[in-house]
Amino acid sequence: MQQPLISILTPFKDVSLYIEDCLTSIKNQTYSHWELLIVDDHSSDMSYQIVEKFAKKDSRIKLLKNEGFGIIEALRTAFKHSKGIFVTRMDSDDVMSVDKLEIMSNQLLDYGKGHVALGLVKYFSAEGISNGYAKYEAWLNRLTKLGLNYSEIYKECSIASPCWMIYREDLIACGAFIPNRYPEDYDLTFRFYKHGYICIPNDKTLHHWRDYSTRTSRTHIHYAQNYFLDIKLHYFLELDYDSTRPLTVWGAGFKGKSIAKTLVKKHIPFFWICDNPKKIGKDIYGQKLLPFEVLKEFHLPQTIVTVANDNEQLQIKDYFKNLNMKSMIDYFFFC
Repeated sequence: MQQPLISILTPFKDVSLYIEDCLTSIKNQTYSHWELLIVDDHSSDMSYQIVEKFAKKDSRIKLLKNEGFGIIEALRTAFKHSKGIFVTRMDSDDVMSVDKLEIMSNQLLDYGKGHVALGLVKYFSAEGISNGYAKYEAWLNRLTKLGLNYSEIYKECSIASPCWMIYREDLIACGAFIPNRYPEDYDLTFRFYKHGYICIPNDKTLHHWRDYSTRTSRTHIHYAQNYFLDIKLHYFLELDYDSTRPLTVWGAGFKGKSIAKTLVKKHIPFFWICDNPKKIGKDIYGQKLLPFEVLKEFHLPQTIVTVANDNEQLQIKDYFKNLNMKSMIDYFFFC
């Protein structure tokens, strides 16, 4: 039986230093029945010429020009020209493990539609990996090993953008790359969650994520923290907020203030709580900050937690546990 065709969607822009490594890792895959839709997003270096040389030698590589501007338009261009039963993304500066496509496609064949195949990720960098990225890698891989990627979805993007594979029909059903909402990978993760697609557990490292100072996720405005808060609150209000229950926001730092300000603008009632004696009693945006102990006085409250400190988060989790409250039902960590 012929292997199902896998469509690999890869936007690129000004990655002449790294694109050859990426393409070589795709060509070396143990799984051979793939097509690469690789889209030039108006590069100004030699990236296009490098890809063109590869495409001339391998008919599976289809080099396209972005029909618009930016990564979402590039993904739309790639997807429009794709034909695969399975669809995956690849970043043009990264490297695939040699058996990545084989393992992920086998998972989808075993589990069927309504599932997302995933893999562990590993950062690498000539300058070394920062503590922040090391923590993100460990957190992401911990979730992926258990297939619990949605359990902490409001903290960060809980599915690595270049390390998922899904049935084409499922991708279309959840909107594919139609929305103009950034970060586009986080938005897609939320739509997987919204449609109830099950994450398949995986304990194998399938993707090597390159980090460097000019990487898009480090420099582009669409990946700034305020966009993360916007997208988290957007999907919380759509998917998990219960307007019949009291809503509370825990924390009055930058993130807490940003969430509170948006809720005020949207005329969504909430209580604002914190454990900082210096802030309790203050009035911000017309909302009085209350001591966190009032939470036990509310009937079936839902709480958005914006406290980032790891030790404080553990204490807050213990507090919720003592109140018999459950994560992703009664409380949601937004950081």
